[in-house]
Amino acid sequence: MADEPLVLGIETSCDETGVGIVRGHTLLADAVASSVDEHARFGGVVPEVASRAHLEAMVPTIERALKDAGVAASDLDGISVTAGPGLAGALLVGVSAAKAYAYALGKPLYGVNHLASHICVDQLEHGPLPEPTMALLVSGGHSSLLLSSDITSDVRPLGATIDDAAGEAFDKIARVLNLGFPGGPVIDRYAKEGDPKAITFPRGLTGPRDPAYDFSFSGLKTSVARWIEAKRAAGEDVPVRDVSASFQEAVVDVLTRKAVRACKDEGVDHLMIGGGVAANSRLRALAQERCEAAGIRLRVPRPKLCTDNGAMVAALGAEMVARNRSASAWDLSADSSLPVTETHVPGHTHDHDHAHEAAKDNLYS
Repeated sequence: MADEPLVLGIETSCDETGVGIVRGHTLLADAVASSVDEHARFGGVVPEVASRAHLEAMVPTIERALKDAGVAASDLDGISVTAGPGLAGALLVGVSAAKAYAYALGKPLYGVNHLASHICVDQLEHGPLPEPTMALLVSGGHSSLLLSSDITSDVRPLGATIDDAAGEAFDKIARVLNLGFPGGPVIDRYAKEGDPKAITFPRGLTGPRDPAYDFSFSGLKTSVARWIEAKRAAGEDVPVRDVSASFQEAVVDVLTRKAVRACKDEGVDHLMIGGGVAANSRLRALAQERCEAAGIRLRVPRPKLCTDNGAMVAALGAEMVARNRSASAWDLSADSSLPVTETHVPGHTHDHDHAHEAAKDNLYS
């Protein structure tokens, strides 16, 4: 094995089949097959549709990643895969594929946590993560504030959403505005031409007695939907751009305010933002503004690395190999509710080594 481990990562937690290849902190390939168009007519992700799409895309996407990276499968030092959280059926496709490739190649298998992977991917853009790292993760399924002293073994949740995640709120408001799916990118686009101060929408859980680091966007979503319904009932046109801008501002105001507060309270002088919603232009701008005012360094990966991708899984897998973390057992299973405190799913070293002895013939070749 080279000083910098070469790892292939597989991500299938939702509707993106992502395969990434990383050498140390260097990204060599990031292949993605998306099934988003197949879900658009339903207004959201359909688990069975996602699972079937992963099954069809898996082998071609892995082969494309290997070709893009210019490496052979036998060159790999390990295979990492999202073991959870996510959609159970979708996760199973990725885990099954990773186990098959790892066994055939005689390589160690690492089942890793989706949320920890979203944090670790920033190493591919900005170098090693500071320890500890404060991370704000915002996506369709998660809105979380996390503090990590070691991305491979110690991630502590400070706060999370108690109802709708930020990404879910974007999707639901986009649906009410008839803007299509997914909602995040289209609302961001319309908001750029709107006035964020046109309508005052509520900021959830920002009162003096509310949990300092938890999030709630259900009340905001309901407030926006009722405002739109009232306009339509009165026979008036809905100012889509102003609604988008005002709604978006309410979301990012709360996210950035709580994240900066967490950094101050914990004495951390930097903030990492990850997850699909981290691609939002207003979130990036406001976070930069507030971090600079507070003397906090902001780290945000480029938009393509914020959404679900195999590169982030490979990045965490490479870190597992580099730090000699134990590999997962062959009975690794998908866990749709894997807690963020479990950054990876270790196995039984003896059983794992025995299985690798059986695979030394390299069945893949």
